[in-house]
Amino acid sequence: MNADLRPSGPFRLGDRVQLTGPKGRMHTVTLRDAGELHTHHGVLKHAQIVGQPDGSVLTNSGGHEYLALRPLLRDFVMSMPRGAAIVYPKDAAQILASADIFPGATVVEAGVGSGALSLWLLRAIGPSGRLISFERREEFAQVARANVETFLGDDPASWEVVVGDLVEELPGAAQPGTVDRVVLDMLAPWECIDAVADVLTPGGVVLCYVATATQLSRVAEYIRATGLFTDPEANETMVRGWHVEGLAVRPDHRMVAHTGFLITARRLAPGAVPPDVRKRALKKPSYADVDVEAWTPGAVGDREITDKNLRKRVREAQRAVDGARVAADRATPDADVD
Repeated sequence: MNADLRPSGPFRLGDRVQLTGPKGRMHTVTLRDAGELHTHHGVLKHAQIVGQPDGSVLTNSGGHEYLALRPLLRDFVMSMPRGAAIVYPKDAAQILASADIFPGATVVEAGVGSGALSLWLLRAIGPSGRLISFERREEFAQVARANVETFLGDDPASWEVVVGDLVEELPGAAQPGTVDRVVLDMLAPWECIDAVADVLTPGGVVLCYVATATQLSRVAEYIRATGLFTDPEANETMVRGWHVEGLAVRPDHRMVAHTGFLITARRLAPGAVPPDVRKRALKKPSYADVDVEAWTPGAVGDREITDKNLRKRVREAQRAVDGARVAADRATPDADVD
């Protein structure tokens, strides 16, 4: 990210701003020439926001106050245009920790979806790292590219998006034994495990993010059957907020519970056999061919987005990145206030 595009300083045209108004109602807008936020409480002109520092309070035409803040990354991914379902912040944080994503790492990601996880990964690997993201659908890749550029202010040189199937495209994108971490967010990650094993460096981590227990079982059994990885570990993360006001301290009535499972394993050195496996032969998988039907897209509840809806999301993402480019063009000391 360029120094002039740090998420701080006075608001500029093209910036995304999170406005919190009466009763905590939140609106996320992109500042534009002659832009206005219309609600039943009144009108707030974008010109009132431009030039104000982050964290300002502004009053609309109806006398109602709005707190203006630049969205944090967690806020941005929850409100950005989506071509596909996103990885939620609670899971993204666990992915970064469980996969041990570090500055300078070479990371492979599939699929890219709407770019939410890509943003977290890019932040973690830094400018010296490399992220290769695979996505089968061009429309999803377009939405992801636009969302990443909207938030970062530019197209990061450390990021490469490959449109196509990971199994077919990965050998041409990464040399054997050169990838540090692999994150698979897809319906059938077991289909990619063999290709992933070829490019992972010994000791490297593969992490799969799956939604259902049947998917979790299938990928765990497949990883074990390869004999190329440590025994997989699985978990899920639940987040419970708390209401804290004076002596009224209690759990919130609602919580963010199950969104997905994380399963991780590490690549073994060529020819290595872990001690626990040496003591017992690999067991026959506990599922048969007839059970595979339980892991088909329809059975696990995979929902396809319509082409019409997807084109709409692409247009929304493109409008957002156009605003970010306006901010980049105006990111000079004399252009902070219009």
